[in-house]
Amino acid sequence: MTTIFTGRLARRDLARLAVVMVALLWQSMHSANALPIFARQTGQSCVACHAGGQFPELTPYGRFFKLTGYTLGTRTALPISVMGILSYTKIKNATSDTPSVDFAKNANALFQTGSVFVGGKVTDNIGGFAQVTYDNYASQDPDSLAWSGHSHADNIDLRYADHFVDGKMDLIVGASLNNNPSLSDVWNTAPAWIQYVPTHFGVTGPSATPMIAQLGQQVVGLGAYVFWNRMVYAEVAGYQTAKGGFSFLKAGNTIGNRLQGSNPYARIALNTEWGPHNAMIGAFGMNADVYPDPLFASGPVTHYRDRGIDAQYQYLLDPHTVTVQASYIREQSSGGGDAGSSTNNSNTLNQLRLKASYIYRASWGGSLSYTSTTGSADDTLFPGTQPDSNGDPIPIPLSGNVANTPTTRGWTPEVFWMPTQNIRLGAQYFMYDSYNGAHSNYDGAGRDARDNNTLFVYGWFAY
Repeated sequence: MTTIFTGRLARRDLARLAVVMVALLWQSMHSANALPIFARQTGQSCVACHAGGQFPELTPYGRFFKLTGYTLGTRTALPISVMGILSYTKIKNATSDTPSVDFAKNANALFQTGSVFVGGKVTDNIGGFAQVTYDNYASQDPDSLAWSGHSHADNIDLRYADHFVDGKMDLIVGASLNNNPSLSDVWNTAPAWIQYVPTHFGVTGPSATPMIAQLGQQVVGLGAYVFWNRMVYAEVAGYQTAKGGFSFLKAGNTIGNRLQGSNPYARIALNTEWGPHNAMIGAFGMNADVYPDPLFASGPVTHYRDRGIDAQYQYLLDPHTVTVQASYIREQSSGGGDAGSSTNNSNTLNQLRLKASYIYRASWGGSLSYTSTTGSADDTLFPGTQPDSNGDPIPIPLSGNVANTPTTRGWTPEVFWMPTQNIRLGAQYFMYDSYNGAHSNYDGAGRDARDNNTLFVYGWFAY
């Protein structure tokens, strides 16, 4: 679970953030050639590929561009773009015995992350993109409490694709080598993409997520896909832990989940387009066998079986853009032997995500998201107490779970402004009705779900 952050509201930090945002806005308004790599390659504006210009949500043209291997247009001499995020986070209740540890960086303006993208067309059939990200607050020294940053491989997708068209058929076939299950997907209901942006530094979230959503930047996968008559999409792939010659796909020395062997992923979707409307309904699934210790390929594995259904609707007609998304994943897990990672022989986890957004003239917009996570009670996976010096059980402040369930529900309204296609300024507010299994006193130490309500202000730019 993401660490919660706190501190006192510093007006000077907000002022500094505002100054930086204005400087970026001024630069973008006077940089006519400062377009992301794919816009430069195709000669199109960001709105052509992204719904209302809102990265990474794709339009039908954007989906076609990705499925054909990022090869449309003319190869550019310098296929590089950069992206950065400035942020400010303020949690509702930052009470803690050790705020410098539990809530560091709350109420501070931050340069959060920066990314470099290399990508686009290589040949008429080969293309892709690679993202390297610098995390300014990657780790904290337990003694000095000083933060340090590092760079790491982020999303990487390399493709081969071909397009066949005649009077009766429109067929795209392709293959993708990537490092995140469902990264290859072209709808934003996939686990790798739904509610993707921006990265929420210092914002709490559910104490459990399906395994399919935890494997990004830890694995390597090779898959094949077809898109028939812009109506039927199907994909199959296999994923394993990235190692050896594929270690470059991992996020540095990140300790995540180590997979046993090759693990299958499958996706099918039905798509339709009419006038300014387009809609999709689909299903996906993945089996993942995970070792108990991410450092060693040994021990009894836990078997995760994730199955999902999803749907998306878009209305794209200037000056209006509407997108509605829904995703539901049910996970069943079993095994693990005597590894002690779970009390039960088997568990279930259910996650529902809903999102609706509206954008006017690819400039002003807002969205409303809802997330609900439920599942089996398990006092090992979701502990509520810890032993004190005498061995007696006491509550775990902040992250404790006296109900021993992953139940977390909340809403996230958002407003944003895109003065140019290179800049997005926005604010989100995370509101929790239930957190770690309860509405009130979820940790047994008096903390309520709404205490984790968080304001998140961001400035996001790309060139």
